[in-house]
Parts: sequence; C-alpha cells; structure tokens
Amino acid sequence: MVRKKAEVFQMDLSAFPLWKKRHPCRRIIDFDLELTARCNHRCRHCYIHLPAEDPRALGQELSLHEIKEIVSEATRLGALWCLLTGGEPLLRKDFPDIYLFCKERGLLVSVFTNATLISPEIVQLFQKYPPRDIEVTVYGVTERTYEKVTGQKGSFSAFQRGLNLLRQAGIRVRLKAMALRSNFQEMGEIARFCQERTKDFFRFDPFLRRRYDGDPNRNQEILAERLHPEEIVALERSDAVRFQILKRCFHPPSSPFQPSRMGRDLFRCGAGIQSFTVSYEGHFKLCSALVHPDCIYDLRRGNLFEAWNQFVPQVLGKQSDRIRYLQYCESCPLTDLCFWCPAHSYLENGRLDDPVDYFCQVAKARAQMLDWEEGIQIWEQRSRRNPISARRAAVPW
Repeated sequence: MVRKKAEVFQMDLSAFPLWKKRHPCRRIIDFDLELTARCNHRCRHCYIHLPAEDPRALGQELSLHEIKEIVSEATRLGALWCLLTGGEPLLRKDFPDIYLFCKERGLLVSVFTNATLISPEIVQLFQKYPPRDIEVTVYGVTERTYEKVTGQKGSFSAFQRGLNLLRQAGIRVRLKAMALRSNFQEMGEIARFCQERTKDFFRFDPFLRRRYDGDPNRNQEILAERLHPEEIVALERSDAVRFQILKRCFHPPSSPFQPSRMGRDLFRCGAGIQSFTVSYEGHFKLCSALVHPDCIYDLRRGNLFEAWNQFVPQVLGKQSDRIRYLQYCESCPLTDLCFWCPAHSYLENGRLDDPVDYFCQVAKARAQMLDWEEGIQIWEQRSRRNPISARRAAVPW
C-alpha cells in the first residue's frame, strides 16, 4: 500500500468551513478578557487606565484560578476565540500562565498591548505558541507626539524596541491608531508607518469613550482630545480603503422616518449575541463599554452559564418609552453612521436612552461625505422639530 504525501495548504480564517456553522442566534463565539485596568502609560484619552502599581486595582483583579474557571466555562459553552486586553495585560506577572491556559483550552488567542513591555521571554512564548494576532496601538511616530499622548517619558523608545522584537521574531502584528487632537497632524505619517509594517491591516479609531469610572477630570482630558466631526470625516475620506468600505457598507435610508426594525428595543448591535466581555474585577458585560449597573453581572457571585442564558436576555429586552429617544434616535435616518448605542449614551449622559449631540453631528458629517442628501434633509427637518441644543454643553468646542 502506497501512502500519498500529505498536502499542506493555507486558508484565510474567514474562509474556514467552521464559520459556516454559525447561525444568527445567540451562541458564544468569542469573548474579551480584561486582565487589568492598570497600565504603564497614562494616555490622555484612556477610558479605563489606572496606575501600574495601583493597590486597589491589584486587589480587585481576578486571580489566575478565577480566570481559569471563566475560560473553562466559556469553552464549554462553545467559545472559539479570546482577546486578552487591559489596561496593559503584560503588567500581570502571570500573563504567560493565562495565555498558555487559553491556548491549552483550544482557543484562538489575540492580544492587545502597547508593546513597551515585550521581552525576549514573551517573544519566545509567542514563537512557541503563536497567537492569532497581536494588536499594537501607535500613538505617534515621533517621540514628542507619542509621549505627549502617553504621558510617559521613554515610552516611545520602549514601543519601538518591543515592536522590533515582535517583527524580527516573525510574530504577526497588527497596527492601529487612535485619532486624537494630540496626534491629528501626524495621522498621515502614522498611517504610513503602520501600512509599511503591516501591509494587510491598518485601522484607526476616531471615537473616544468617556471614563468607565466617571472620573470628571479625566473626562475633561478625553473631551479635549476629541476631533471635530469635520476632522473625522476628513481623515476617513483621506483613507481610500476606509472610504470605500463606508460607501459599500452604508446606504441611504430607503424611506423617510422609517422606524427601526427593533421598534422600542434599545439594543440593536451585536452585543450579547455571540460575544461578551469580562472586566478585570469579574464583571460580565455584553460589551466592554456597557457599564450601567443594571447591565452588569458579577461572576464572583454567580457563573457564566447563568449570565449568558438568563442575564443577557434580560438586558437585550430593555426598551424605552422616552419621548426624546423615540423622536430623535429610534427613527433617525442616519443611525448607521452614528456612534450612538445604549452603552455610549450612558457614558455620555448617564442614561441608556439619551441622544448625544456630538454623535449626531458626526453622523451628519459622514452623511454629507457620502452624499446622503435625502437622509440629511430628513435629519435636519426632524432636528428643527426636536432640537437637543441643550446637549451642546457636552461637546468640547
């Protein structure tokens, strides 16, 4: 009997037959695990950062045992993919143990890091047990800009060293950027820097969340870093790939004032459908930004099975009868271009169902960029009837 030599080939993950088994129903596919809120940077725009040696944060963090219990239960419920994030996840001394356990459970593992704490030992770990990918945020391509954002002397050289270690070892790295007031003038150079080093991937995020802990002083820093809507669309238009994706994925409304498919339901995104987030202190959330007290489940007092099967449907069932929401957001013709969601509404205004003027202005600017003339006219007519100018105080200009 002659045995044929095994044929080896590569296939993009998105084309793998496994994904065909996904159905449009609630089933866990992936989850985010925030290992810590601590970070060795103090970025002006960060919504979660706590100091690297913060004793309270250290005392609240999930233990290795607790993390293993959560990961084990997630895989039993069908999870295939895990993101390890923070804060800066490499600040945890037991990061290698957490990473290896996720790999042992058969998970695809991604890591978000600022790369400044990458060491030869971490590189060896990733070489022996490769991650699906590592995403690194580039805050600037000059020392002045990078360290203005991070608030940390020496961080630019540490970032360069860590990134070089990863790339020289052949580890797949994806680069991304936050579009901020502090690095806006350098965004073109940041894009080129990233695209030269990761030719298959680059993205930037122009939306800055407010603090999860509501810190008023830090929130003022975040607001000061937000770009004007016109600046956001200028960046999006200058990125040919992003602009084409916007044109391809978003289309003008087919009819005026068409009610949303979800009616009065608040949650219209994919949160809690195939994914969830676990915060560093063990709080189960439908997504990382959803920190409303009624939308958090404490895994230290319960378990993941109950959170997924009983708690999530309760949150997804939340509705609003509030006139402001129904008049302004529920039937908005520009909703697909808006940053609005219940989680962001709560962070901005303390309610799950409140319009946010800044988001409205961004949506309008995007619609103008995409020539949604009819949608803009509908938006302006509705705005004249239902003004929310009182919210101008929340806008940083």
